[in-house]
Amino acid sequence: MAPEEKNHHQTINVAKRNWQAEIETAQTYRDLAERERDEKRKGILLRMAEAEERHAQRWEAKLKELGAEPPVYNDTIARRLNRWWNKIAGAEIAIHRMEATEERQEAEFHDQAERAFAGEHDVQEFLRKSALEEKAHARVLSAMAPPANPRTALDKILKRERWHGRGGSWVADAIYGANDGLGAVFGIVSGVAGATNNQQHYILISGLAGMLASTLSMGAGAYLAAKSEAEVYEAEISRERAEVEENPEEEIEEMSLFYQLQGFTPEESQRMAERLAEQPEQFVQAMAQSELGLSEHRFPNQWSAALSAGISTAIGAFVPIIPFFFIGGMAAVIASFAISLVAHFLVGALKSLITIRSWWASGLEMTWIGIIVAVVTYGLGLAFGSLG
Repeated sequence: MAPEEKNHHQTINVAKRNWQAEIETAQTYRDLAERERDEKRKGILLRMAEAEERHAQRWEAKLKELGAEPPVYNDTIARRLNRWWNKIAGAEIAIHRMEATEERQEAEFHDQAERAFAGEHDVQEFLRKSALEEKAHARVLSAMAPPANPRTALDKILKRERWHGRGGSWVADAIYGANDGLGAVFGIVSGVAGATNNQQHYILISGLAGMLASTLSMGAGAYLAAKSEAEVYEAEISRERAEVEENPEEEIEEMSLFYQLQGFTPEESQRMAERLAEQPEQFVQAMAQSELGLSEHRFPNQWSAALSAGISTAIGAFVPIIPFFFIGGMAAVIASFAISLVAHFLVGALKSLITIRSWWASGLEMTWIGIIVAVVTYGLGLAFGSLG
């Protein structure tokens, strides 16, 4: 087979696969819409099905242009099993699966534009627009479906919440710094006490070294985190701004879909999106909020974050070693254990300032964690000490 003929045959196969994928995706959206009780969500699913059908028609025209007929869409056993699975798994799982499908198709369209249809500018433009639509569909599906598991839910919550107003973030840095320093050095002190038969000199040296290391580590981490957070925000906003400038129609359509998810009619959503697009910077901010959860561009000063985290870590880390400046032996170990547990409870109670838990529940949780750390590290210290 000549190279030209081989390339022609490969192009036809790619177009057929695309046609089939678009038909299957459209059918899945229509199946989901048929079972959807919420009229808003149903309307969005039907609109996405229509978009996929338009893509299929474009691939059908391309196949005819290449001298090939589109394949016959047969209701195979595999497709029946897929519909059956979507039905028994529930709409939310099916939507998550479709989100992954849209993301995969977006990547495939980008790849095809560079390879299979590299010399066909009209098809490349269609692939580019199709990839943008698949991207928009994936984002809308992500907004429609709740997280599939608690871990995913936590990830999405953290992704959203980290961009909220950060006026009191130094408080969070300070509390978590104290928590980190207290827990780390308490573990070091307990372990070294068990390994050295409660020798005051070794415990003090290891405790102070641990305090210094934890302080520098937390301070540097807070500085880099604050700096990186601002940089990531600016990078995401820049990418969103570029998308709005290059493809305003697709972004308006996407914004319209997000408004529909909030309960507005398609007509209201379209008008609101178009009105917002008249102010590009506000439109960029709105798109970033809807797609990525980026809602706030005021970030803490890097040096303030570093100082609050570092100083609080040092204070927390200093607590377990205080008794060893005055007494030694088992009495110092018991005193360190007692004041450290009190400090654990206080730090846990302070954490309730930035969480929704009650102060006593948070305090008791931290106390139990401290007890476990002390028992485990002291026991390991005894074990390692006996080996020497």
